[in-house]
Amino acid sequence: MRRGWRIGLAVVVSWLVTQSSGHAQGTTAVRVGHFPNITHVQALVARAMERQGRNWFADRLGPGVRIEWYAYNAGPSAMEAIFAKSLDLAYVGPNPALNAYARSRGSEVRVVAGAVNGGSALVVQGDSRLSKPADFKGKRIATPQFGNTQDVAARAWLVAGGLRITQTGGDAQVVPTSNPDQLSLFKSRQLDAVWTVEPWVSRLESEAGGKVLVEENDAITTVLVSSADFLGRSRDLARRFVAAHRELTEWIRQNPDEAQRLVREELRASFRIDMAPELVARAWPRMQITPDVALSAFQSFVSSAQAVGFLRDTPDLGRLIEEP
Repeated sequence: MRRGWRIGLAVVVSWLVTQSSGHAQGTTAVRVGHFPNITHVQALVARAMERQGRNWFADRLGPGVRIEWYAYNAGPSAMEAIFAKSLDLAYVGPNPALNAYARSRGSEVRVVAGAVNGGSALVVQGDSRLSKPADFKGKRIATPQFGNTQDVAARAWLVAGGLRITQTGGDAQVVPTSNPDQLSLFKSRQLDAVWTVEPWVSRLESEAGGKVLVEENDAITTVLVSSADFLGRSRDLARRFVAAHRELTEWIRQNPDEAQRLVREELRASFRIDMAPELVARAWPRMQITPDVALSAFQSFVSSAQAVGFLRDTPDLGRLIEEP
């Protein structure tokens, strides 16, 4: 009797394992990276919708597809995940995407859509008399991460103004610092300036008395990139994701108030960032939310990256942008 019970239990367990394995095998995960920045608005809105049971991307990708979200502080970390085949897609700045493309000789990364232009700025202390690059000699300027889009922009701006900037020092010190740390260091006046993105630009203004010195209104801030591997093995999924991204971008533009609310909810739920409605509303007009991106816009990023030593050669950009 006991032996029969054990056999029966084994059969049941085996059936459950088989069913579980079959279910897992029938599910496809699309792994997407992003940052806890308002300039990654499509990712934040989509994640907030999922908490409400509205699976914007998964519902448009087909049965058995789920989205797995991964958060990073800045672009270089996300690109390392692309190289490690830990991500399929990522919302990221143009410079890390360009650097990864050049580093892999065009074999690893593809820009599949635009996301946000603008929303980045150089913020100085409220009582500062800094007004041009030459004034920054001996000063400390923070950026989100070494080699990210704002890091390259800051270095290129200083170099264009006549300063000698190296990767570790020079006439001014560019200090890669995570966004939350930027705010606290700026408040304690351990930083003279910060080159960063929203919502941190507005937080530096409203919470630390900073003022904007240089604002990048039209520059590309965020693009959607895919690993070449994902495009090669799942082009149809990539195509549907990009179509859903474009549709979501238009929804955000048509519903700014609800989109702002969802952004605040997601920042609070996933990152414990409690942001006042007034702060998000202040940051919103600085961004141009668009799914479009042109190859010509990347030429200036190539020049800037070369000027500060991040790119030695001019890469062939012919395969950089690829709509699936």
